[in-house]
Amino acid sequence: MSWGRLSHDAHQVARISDRSQSLPAGPGPALPFGNGRSYGDVCLNGGGRLWLMRGLDRFMAFDANTGVLECEAGVLLDEIITLALPQGWFLPVTPGTRFVTLGGAIANDVHGKNHHGAGTFGDHVLSLCLRRSDGQQMVCTREVSGQWLQATIGGLGLTGVIVSARIQLLRVAGPWMDAESIAFGTLEGFFALSRESETAWAYNVAWIDCVHGPGHGKSDEARGIFFRANHAPQGSPPPPRVSVRALPFTPPISLVNAVSLRAFNALYFHSQRLKAGRRLQHLLPFFYPLDSLLGWNRIYGPRGFHQYQCVVPQAVQAEATAELLAVIRQSGRGSFLAVLKMFGRRANAGLLSFPMPGTTLALDFPNQGAATEKLFERLDAVVQQAGGRLYMAKDARMPRRLFRSGYPALEAFVRFRDPGISSTLARRLLDD
Repeated sequence: MSWGRLSHDAHQVARISDRSQSLPAGPGPALPFGNGRSYGDVCLNGGGRLWLMRGLDRFMAFDANTGVLECEAGVLLDEIITLALPQGWFLPVTPGTRFVTLGGAIANDVHGKNHHGAGTFGDHVLSLCLRRSDGQQMVCTREVSGQWLQATIGGLGLTGVIVSARIQLLRVAGPWMDAESIAFGTLEGFFALSRESETAWAYNVAWIDCVHGPGHGKSDEARGIFFRANHAPQGSPPPPRVSVRALPFTPPISLVNAVSLRAFNALYFHSQRLKAGRRLQHLLPFFYPLDSLLGWNRIYGPRGFHQYQCVVPQAVQAEATAELLAVIRQSGRGSFLAVLKMFGRRANAGLLSFPMPGTTLALDFPNQGAATEKLFERLDAVVQQAGGRLYMAKDARMPRRLFRSGYPALEAFVRFRDPGISSTLARRLLDD
């Protein structure tokens, strides 16, 4: 399964544990598989083969003076943090979970709360070792095989197997964040806070209550909590114990419904509003709040859930975001994990990288079959009309027309595809 638990697909699997070994041969194309934290079908090859990459989990070199780390592609971001943070280094860009592999972070060109200043994960990849299914191997840098590097960053694992990589880490004084939270009541309030925070704050993101407000696109009402932070200077308190719990079972039905959603969102907004302000916060709960509950994806029940993440261009971001929220309110279906943030004006590191200058909205929805798809079709229409796109690391159902209009570099990318590698997503969106 992928993290969305939408399907249970049969695969033939082979474990990769030695970076010098040849890729296991077999009938049909295969796909490298990291830690399965992609939400949709980008990490699946239903009915086919998977190369399990977690066995490539070795650190190869680390310079504590420069922050340059070289390690195998199956190393988790969590393991990099464990090694580097006590020595004064942190990930330059991180997604909302630390339980993804280095190879997966590169293949999906993950982004975080600091895109406006630091770009995506791929911007900090110095080099990578790529092995093709025919046995060819190359080391890709921006100077040597630069086109291969650009195709592989955000390339969804389809250009070859990332065996190892060298990345540049970020110097930090310690594990604490100088963090501030601010309540807002309108979309313009969100955009004003984003513009105000762009230069002075390294990390900016907002939670938005997607079920509160009027059911049309004319009003600017949209309450939420804006979070911003910088790494705190040296001399902060010692880190607390970070408790991690696990959801031990899958409930028979989704625990996310209209009643629980409205109650949770109201409670979360008012509790966060009452404690809004500036404080020191450990970086683990700031960057990875959901990692404290292992298996949280089970709360959506046996049918799983979709995450819908889109980005709309800067020129129409206010109008398009308001319309997206209006469509969600009108549907009667919402999300308690609704994240809103602005991307910076940076060129993408990869041909199929997701960000563009503008605003991205990410929401989780229980899988309710045709009703959920009907909502997504309405959201798709807004995104396509705005000239936006969906994030493939989260997708399990994007229509091909939206994919092709949203990723204009697709024609350049397909020249780098490895014919011995495929995925369920590739067959759904790329293959003729």
